[in-house]
Amino acid sequence: MSAAREYGLDEQYEWARPPAGGWTADDLDRLPNLPPHTELIDGSLVFMSPQTHFHMVTLRLLENALLDFAPEDLDVIREMTTKLARRDRPEPDLMVVPRGATTGPRQTWYDPDDILLAVEIVSADSVERDREVKPRKYARAGIRHFWRVEEDDGLPVVYVYELDPATRTYADTGIHHKQLKLDLPFPLDIDLTAVNRRGQQPG
Repeated sequence: MSAAREYGLDEQYEWARPPAGGWTADDLDRLPNLPPHTELIDGSLVFMSPQTHFHMVTLRLLENALLDFAPEDLDVIREMTTKLARRDRPEPDLMVVPRGATTGPRQTWYDPDDILLAVEIVSADSVERDREVKPRKYARAGIRHFWRVEEDDGLPVVYVYELDPATRTYADTGIHHKQLKLDLPFPLDIDLTAVNRRGQQPG
């Protein structure tokens, strides 16, 4: 199968050729016909593979739970980008931001200064990015909390990190199987075994 057909594009589609020095974060809003959920990492366009069932149900579980537990002045943002730097515009699976960070219906990205939590659900093609590249860039940009979510025997395992502001690196604060119970960035208690059930978390 051709790349154009895989991404639902016309077979005659001509892939964009990067300028000298690579693409910039602002280019994502101007480039035509990009596949959904295209990211920019180090000036290169990164295309997403088809979503797995695990990714979909885990995203739903965590999004619903965060919406239930987040204070009223915070919002949960799904699959939108953040401009970390001129050549970096990744798309976390979930972000928690202040409600005031949303500027209107045409908004396409969030400032890292506004992101309280970024969540990445690891896929087969994103292991290196989600384990190494993105956490390093998120920490350097000052995002205070980061979760990396991986699959183990069909259930999510959540690796929780908190920013050390002195070094702009993440400190590992815990690995959570079956239950995610935290005080930061706000109190929450998530039953991770509910990933394959509907209507999961209590408010």
